[in-house]
Amino acid sequence: MTHFDVEKLAKKTSLRNNEYYSAQEIFDKLYKESKANKKFKNLMQLIVSEENIKLAYRNIRKNKGSKISGTNHRYIRDISKMSIEEVIEYVRKRLENYNPQPVRRKEIPKENGKTRPLGIPTIEDRLIQQCIKQVLEPICEAKFYHHSYGFRPNRSTHHAVSRAMTLMNKTKLHYVVDIDIKEFFDNVDHSKIIKQMWSLGIQDKNLICVINKMLRAEIKGVGVLNKGIPQGGILSPLLANIVLNELDWWVSSQWEAFPTRKNYSKIRILKSGKAYLDHSNKYRAMKESTKLKRMFIVRYADDFKIFCSSYEDAQKIFIATKQWLSERLHLEVNPKKSKITNLRKNYTDFLGFKLKLKPKRKQFVCTSHIADKQMERIQSKIKEEIKKLKAEPSRKGVMRYNSVILGQHNYYKIASEVNTDFKIIAYRVLRKQYNQLRQKFKTTKYVGVKEKLERYNRYKIKTYVHKVKNNKKETTYSILPIQAITNKPPMNFNNDICNYTEVGRKLIHKELETVSWKTLRYLRDNPVKNQTAEYNDNRISLYCGQLGLCAITKLPLKIEEMEVHHKKPKNKGGTDEYKNLIYVNTYVHRLIHCTSKNTEKRLMEKLNLTSEMIKKVNSLRKLCGSRKLREVKAIIWGNAVCGESRMHGVEWGKIWR
Repeated sequence: MTHFDVEKLAKKTSLRNNEYYSAQEIFDKLYKESKANKKFKNLMQLIVSEENIKLAYRNIRKNKGSKISGTNHRYIRDISKMSIEEVIEYVRKRLENYNPQPVRRKEIPKENGKTRPLGIPTIEDRLIQQCIKQVLEPICEAKFYHHSYGFRPNRSTHHAVSRAMTLMNKTKLHYVVDIDIKEFFDNVDHSKIIKQMWSLGIQDKNLICVINKMLRAEIKGVGVLNKGIPQGGILSPLLANIVLNELDWWVSSQWEAFPTRKNYSKIRILKSGKAYLDHSNKYRAMKESTKLKRMFIVRYADDFKIFCSSYEDAQKIFIATKQWLSERLHLEVNPKKSKITNLRKNYTDFLGFKLKLKPKRKQFVCTSHIADKQMERIQSKIKEEIKKLKAEPSRKGVMRYNSVILGQHNYYKIASEVNTDFKIIAYRVLRKQYNQLRQKFKTTKYVGVKEKLERYNRYKIKTYVHKVKNNKKETTYSILPIQAITNKPPMNFNNDICNYTEVGRKLIHKELETVSWKTLRYLRDNPVKNQTAEYNDNRISLYCGQLGLCAITKLPLKIEEMEVHHKKPKNKGGTDEYKNLIYVNTYVHRLIHCTSKNTEKRLMEKLNLTSEMIKKVNSLRKLCGSRKLREVKAIIWGNAVCGESRMHGVEWGKIWR
């Protein structure tokens, strides 16, 4: 599974979580009301609701950041030991009179030698921030500009780059204004954030007070800051988008969203049957009858570009944008990184790519490469991995090396000249590979070992392989050839995709058809008392993961006949982790723990287990310390039993007891 497959799966999982906890209807309603410009004054009731807190716990538990501690040295596992009722009560009590705990400061090194200050709240404060984020996100998503891509659901860097390429190719906007905001996250005005949230309809004073306290939380070793958004907080990306959303709409209002007396827009139908709103007639009329400057903005977080048609327009837009950021948002512009670029003559860097227009027949077409700095970074990264591979020439070492190469390929594959760029990188590390790997690795044609990696076979490039002998069997592990990559053109974001509309969700995934939503609702509304929050959360995941079927019999589970079994019992060191749990039928569960031969015989008469099923039961019994069920000659227990077995398609050549 590639990095992007994992990211896509994560998005679907997050969306599924909303549905599991019946929160999706609430979020859909918030989105719809926000579209209708409703004012929200009682959001705290939704934030402290049982469903929202359970959902927040589930989402934060699966976050990799949950393994990082704050100033109190507590992790998500400490919260997992609490019961779900205790977690809900804790969050509600904290929000009655909220005071955030001190934030841990961590300096992250940057490529230019400087450091980026990262603020890490405690795990409890991150849980509270997640509760707030889940309620605020649908409200904000309804108001956000449709061509901002950073820290938003279903949007990626590839969508932002694709949009920039589209503007360069189709709109003949050959000048771009690059503006870099100086230390954006550290210089955001707190009062400005509050005002912008109020204008978006978030007018719950209790919630505003809580967010204001979060922004002014003490940083250990530094003190209280009067400005800035702490990087590392769960709520920080959303707040950053709220701040810059005003910039998006201001630039859009100058041309794209400029109101006209006559409605020039038309609905057009593509061959695929998809309808879209065509604004070309409107832009043509505005170009002929007005002196407005054509401009379009593409933004990813605080990195944005404004495309325009001439150098004179670009100069005016550059000055106006700097002035607007200073007066309106109280943000400074970095003069060293801010500039105007003629795309027909020079490259412009954007999200690790460099873009330029090159003549092709009678028009200019966008050509894209990996940015120069990123080329050096990739090269040094691969050299580091080669050193590690020499020190650990094993399956694990090869997999780690391949994951790095695969990650780079998956990200930069949308560059039109990506094959040329990676050939250069491969040439630069060739000597390093030879010197480090020639002793323990051999050179031969690449052979893919997984379906996801078999695409590399078609390149027929020689690479280094490591052969390992296990039980007189020889296994070959091949490292991925660096230059084996082909361009894959990026796709523009489909604005119909949305987490908070029924139509938008259908474009993301299909409904779980095999899962009983009645049973799922029962599991959600009836947590097991005296059990941890982790246990109650995992049993919902488990039911969906097993598609509502017993792990042994593969028959549908009923509410009255379903139990969660710990593979490794808790009295022998077992935990409530997902991998240690399994859903089985009640009678199967009794059979796993049974010690009486008579009871075993009676249970197997009832269950009609096949030999494969029994093997699975035996593996679970072994973990529990129970003896193995023995195979004996066939015995007929009566016509009723034989008839029942035939009904279930069971071959009774053997029985188990």
